[in-house]
Amino acid sequence: MVNNFGKFCRKLRIDRNELLYDMAKMLGVSSAFLSKVENGRKKPPVEWREKIIQAYGLDAEAIRQLDRCMYEAQNYDSIDMSHFSDPDKMLMLNFARKLNSIDKEKLREFLKKEVGDE
Repeated sequence: MVNNFGKFCRKLRIDRNELLYDMAKMLGVSSAFLSKVENGRKKPPVEWREKIIQAYGLDAEAIRQLDRCMYEAQNYDSIDMSHFSDPDKMLMLNFARKLNSIDKEKLREFLKKEVGDE
């Protein structure tokens, strides 16, 4: 799924008549890796921020937009489970795998009753 970071990068390239290869080369990665980042399958490395700002001469507003897009891309679908026990990690992973088949109304009722979630 294309994310806002991917849209931001594509717009930069299109506005400058560049190919994916050109931006990937500037970032020091393969076209395949950049494509995965743009499509939300990989997260953009934080060091890309300065490279993109310098290479494309971004103004203050574009930098703010880049920062928002990078933050979203780096934090999308992320849950820090480092403090969970191994059994709890497995529980969370199994829950995530089965989420589409769970009755959402029953889940809402459970959460409301057990944890006060709305």
